Amino acid sequence: MANKQTNPTWVLVLTSLGFFMAMMDSMIVTTASTAIRNDFGISVGELQWALNAYNITIAAVLLIGVAIGDRIGHRRLYNIGLFIFVLGSVFCALSSNIDFLIASRVIEGIGASVMTPMSMAILTASIPPSERGKALGIWSGIGGLALIVGPALGGLIVAKLAWQWIFWINVPIGLVGIYLSQRKLPETQLEGNHLNIIDSILIVLSSAGIIWALSESTSKMIQTSTLIVGVLSIVLGVVFVLRQRYEKRPMIPLSFFKSWTFSGGVISTFLLYASMYGVVFFLPQYLQVADKSNALIAGLQLLPWTGTLVIVAPIAGKAVDKFGERLVAITGLLLQGIGYLWIVLTSVPGSPYWLMIIPLILAGAGISMAGPALQKAALGSVGRAEIAKASGIYNMFRLLGGAVGITVSVILFYAFGDIVTTTAFTNGFSAAMIGSSVLSLLGILSSVGLRSTLVK
Repeated sequence: MANKQTNPTWVLVLTSLGFFMAMMDSMIVTTASTAIRNDFGISVGELQWALNAYNITIAAVLLIGVAIGDRIGHRRLYNIGLFIFVLGSVFCALSSNIDFLIASRVIEGIGASVMTPMSMAILTASIPPSERGKALGIWSGIGGLALIVGPALGGLIVAKLAWQWIFWINVPIGLVGIYLSQRKLPETQLEGNHLNIIDSILIVLSSAGIIWALSESTSKMIQTSTLIVGVLSIVLGVVFVLRQRYEKRPMIPLSFFKSWTFSGGVISTFLLYASMYGVVFFLPQYLQVADKSNALIAGLQLLPWTGTLVIVAPIAGKAVDKFGERLVAITGLLLQGIGYLWIVLTSVPGSPYWLMIIPLILAGAGISMAGPALQKAALGSVGRAEIAKASGIYNMFRLLGGAVGITVSVILFYAFGDIVTTTAFTNGFSAAMIGSSVLSLLGILSSVGLRSTLVK
């Protein structure tokens, strides 16, 4: 409960700011990726960690961040998260090599992992129930706006300044946010939530290790160290699952997965975002390498895809209520898969960009439909008291799916192409797009058994 009178407008603005920044930094890097790769002289396989380090860190720290916030106060942890995020952004901007950038992205991810849940907690506790639904809708919409603005803004910054400025821009905004949040946001907290540090360490080591081992398998000869890391990571994952089975207050209650609607929902979410992030990683690079677009133009060329979210998302929400989660999720996954396959047919060096517009719109409509349908299915399958933890698990699967999707795309890229020539890059890009399409279509299989809740 909020402990002082507050201005709802300030609460909405300041909590949305942190959410927007966290979401923005998962997308703004995409159109800067070619500039980063050229500047550091690195491979696509190394470049993927500039995105994966951020997403994996958020996924691993997300649930423990919620528990810490309930103990020390949501506003306090929100401001700590903002400060860590700003510090990570400074280190990212100062990075002189890919290793330093990856480490800095981990720091950013730690900050972002608490900014998002704390912003929602503060907003929920501070806004009157009669206005809460509207406020959460605006908050979610601002986060979605980051997905649209991110690639174009990243392209603009790279074209007019340098890629380092995609991180420098966070510093003044974040510092102003900390100053205002300390003065305008109420402190809210709940007592006694369980801190599960060991499980958080296990999940970050397991997920990062498995994804690293997968990424290293792109080489012709798989090293012994890669196999060792892969096996150890799987063992850590098994230990994590066993701990969830026997702990009194597990980080991820396995009882949730007894419901196929929850299991199918999070599995399909994993595949949906694995499919999307593989394309997020490669499409801006393809537009700059094969189509010779600069970073700004490439960002704008993504708008038929990302901009569709604004148009379709409200319609998709109503469609879920009318037709049920299962039908809308399956339709969305199908549209995304078809869209990506269609893009492959247009991926010929020298082909006009306009041929890509319709499949981009289809793919954008697909994710706009499937995302909310799967979220509603998964969260609607648990009790009201368990929604917060279920939401954390849902977001963890979403982020880990994105990281795995990028890695799978990189593996396919190097299996069929390379960065040496435009033709080789196009061949690799086409393979990655086909892989992303298959991931989306696989999500249909795990969505078939979803229970639908219709609004009469």
